[in-house]
Amino acid sequence: MTATVPDPAPAPSPAPATPAAPLGVAVLGYSFMGKAHSNAWRNVGAFYDTPPVTRQVLVGRDQDQLSAAAQRYGWAETSTDWRAVLARDDVQIVDICTPGHLHAEQAIAALEAGKHVLVEKPLANSVAEAEKMAAAAREAATRGVIAMTGFTYRRIPALVLARQLISDGKLGKIRQVRIAYLQDWLADEAAPMTWRLRKETAGSGAMGDLASHAVDQVQFLLGERANSVSATINTFVPQRPGPDGPEPVTVDDAAWATLRMPSGAVASVEVSRFATGRRNALEIEVYGSGGHLRFDLENLNELHYYDAGAPATLQGSARILVTDADHPYLNAWWPPGHILGWDHAFTSQAADFLTAIRTGTPPAASFEDGLAVQRVLDAMERSAAQASTAVVI
Repeated sequence: MTATVPDPAPAPSPAPATPAAPLGVAVLGYSFMGKAHSNAWRNVGAFYDTPPVTRQVLVGRDQDQLSAAAQRYGWAETSTDWRAVLARDDVQIVDICTPGHLHAEQAIAALEAGKHVLVEKPLANSVAEAEKMAAAAREAATRGVIAMTGFTYRRIPALVLARQLISDGKLGKIRQVRIAYLQDWLADEAAPMTWRLRKETAGSGAMGDLASHAVDQVQFLLGERANSVSATINTFVPQRPGPDGPEPVTVDDAAWATLRMPSGAVASVEVSRFATGRRNALEIEVYGSGGHLRFDLENLNELHYYDAGAPATLQGSARILVTDADHPYLNAWWPPGHILGWDHAFTSQAADFLTAIRTGTPPAASFEDGLAVQRVLDAMERSAAQASTAVVI
């Protein structure tokens, strides 16, 4: 199945917030992503003209750790019962930052309760779960309830500019895309077991964690969805020290895939959590008949553009510092040349979500976008199980 990726909603404009009753926010989860999202909810009103929010309740399982996180991040209350939070009249937004196996149950229940829902990527642990979530989002939309998938890198100004340049034809006909997302936090064989290494909680390993971002960027940048996938996956360390002794690792450590697009473009995707010395390296290259673009998350304010139409004596890759006020999202932030960081994309994401709530505009990335990525991840896993045979989506 193929489909065109919808255009992203326009970025909200910075200005003093319009007075309105604050929307109460509940974040489910308080560790890495809970911290990043808490920071975004704290800052969004200071930079964007969006409906005001209150950081109402932070939800988690361990009350001691939860209380410490809530105090540090500035939350008014805590709760260890997410279902009880959904029944509260002072909570209008539910932001889900829990492990993947909880996403479907929590998101569907929140939508049925009339809450606007933001879910961290990947949307779910399986296509079946993602389909149920997308169906729930479609039904909720008829009641004016917004549901969005947290593909935060769609808010990096350089990548939004890259999409615009591709859409405007600056690269001509797109032929190749290369994306590598490399981390090394599991390179040490003695690193302990975590929920991210168990299929029942994480769904997959580097595929769900990193390839979800990479696949979404291919589809976001090109404005189309993959229709065929071939892949191979590998688990380098088959067991890890667990709380009760050695425990089998039941997910992938690394994956490689080739995606074919309806336009004829071919994308290669490589993801690994074993790339020694690469802390969080997302490298993107897009090659067309008229030029190419290059991006590196470790230099996220820069986009490199090669114009094949320039005179031969002037051809070369131009470094664009994406910090001017007329660059995507930048009118909310700092003067030209004052660079943004990784965390700023989360604040911009929260602003887009709040703008969708205020205007009733379908958000990007939608649950349908999350489902589309889940279908590619599923195809990758099936292809790997069939000796890299191409799987049609």
